[in-house]
Amino acid sequence: MSRTERLLDLIQILRRHRYPVSGASLAQELGVSLRTVYRDIALLQAQGADIEGEAGIGYVLRPGFLLPPLMFSEDEIESIVLGARWVADRTDSQLRHAAQNALAKIAAVLPAELRNQLESSGLLIPPGQVAKSNDMDLVAIRKAVRLEQKLHLNYLDLKDNQSRRIIWPLALGFFDQVRILVAWCELRQDFRHFRTDRIIELRKLDTRYPKRRQTLLKQWRAVNNIPEPGNHY
Repeated sequence: MSRTERLLDLIQILRRHRYPVSGASLAQELGVSLRTVYRDIALLQAQGADIEGEAGIGYVLRPGFLLPPLMFSEDEIESIVLGARWVADRTDSQLRHAAQNALAKIAAVLPAELRNQLESSGLLIPPGQVAKSNDMDLVAIRKAVRLEQKLHLNYLDLKDNQSRRIIWPLALGFFDQVRILVAWCELRQDFRHFRTDRIIELRKLDTRYPKRRQTLLKQWRAVNNIPEPGNHY
């Protein structure tokens, strides 16, 4: 691996982590000595990378540092293509178009040989049974999740009991045959899971819910024994 490639890898590793990463962890992942890591960090700092930290504590890359024109490894390109194809096949129309646009933007700045690999990737998403949901409902739900806004639902549960309730939407899970909305339910005063194909009517309320979504998600994970996603994306 050349020094340039190693520096790019170091930047990418730091970008994946939200919290400080020890020099020893960086050295192990890069396959180099700890002294080399310290030299590389000093070089990146001299070139303008906003890397904070010190030996024995760890390092974190602050937002805003831009790399030269996008460079991806072959594995990274395949993971991007596979993920985008899954999104295009399994989500709503807006996300499908967004995935296609993202691939087009990436292709526009790649060298010719890598662009050809992106466009001709042999990784495929097999056709499956697409979950039934109203496209507009999914778009409205995703927006409400982002903005932390309450929703009013007319909902039919699996026993065909109909109810109206106000919820705080926290997350939307995309499974092959169903989509699940994770929310705090004001009616039940607890976390609840709603199948989007069982929503009869959905109305957005111009009211933010009183707690931060990130805090509520942590509580939901604790209640359901779901591990935290970790420090990296």
